[in-house]
Amino acid sequence: MSAGREPEIYFKQLLAGRQVATRHPVAGQMANFMYVIGDPVKKEAVIVDPAWDVVGLLDTARTDGYDVVGALVTHYHPDHIGGDMFGLSVEGIARLLEQASVPIYVNKLEGDGVKMVTGVSESDLRRMDNEDRLELGEQEITFLHTPGHTPGSQCFLIGDRLVAGDTLFVQGCGRVDLPGGDPEQMYYTLTQRLAKLPATTVLFPGHHYGPTETSTIGAELELNPYMRVRSIDDWRRLMGYEVPPPD
Repeated sequence: MSAGREPEIYFKQLLAGRQVATRHPVAGQMANFMYVIGDPVKKEAVIVDPAWDVVGLLDTARTDGYDVVGALVTHYHPDHIGGDMFGLSVEGIARLLEQASVPIYVNKLEGDGVKMVTGVSESDLRRMDNEDRLELGEQEITFLHTPGHTPGSQCFLIGDRLVAGDTLFVQGCGRVDLPGGDPEQMYYTLTQRLAKLPATTVLFPGHHYGPTETSTIGAELELNPYMRVRSIDDWRRLMGYEVPPPD
């Protein structure tokens, strides 16, 4: 990058309990990552999975000179978008809409779950399909439908960065035993869709569960046992599901 040239993208990875929600008694234990992504020319940004500390996330963007113009939702679980979680009220997109009237981008299969968990209205949502694109100034965000953790889980591809939510972690993957989880869909998501991204794609997960905050698809193909499975039967064994007998 030449001297004086604006960076190609504004991208911040924020860990609950460390950079935001530092005083929340539970946020640090959940170890959620949230992201603020923006275009340095238009100074517009979106927040990925705004939860736990909405004002802190907005202040991060505003302090850096960015206007928040939308929110991207990876999936409908309350620790990512707000709502009731085991009796704990987590702030999220409903709180965001009180602060800024912005669209909430969800996968088309996840919209009803988002409304149920947060109480937002259909008019607040923009339902997205696989490989839909969002123009953010001079930046382009591609929506990838990645079911498995939930039916409408989605990842966001921005250049060589993949924001993966609870689909793919550093040396792990999201649970498939919660309501809406589907182990076989997760297998195909990981081994057929995400594994085919360029090896240099940088992984930004939804939680800090691994040894590092980021990784690459190439490293995950080498080190992540969930991406190294070679058959659906091997996957079922890994996940503890019965393998059907041969015909």
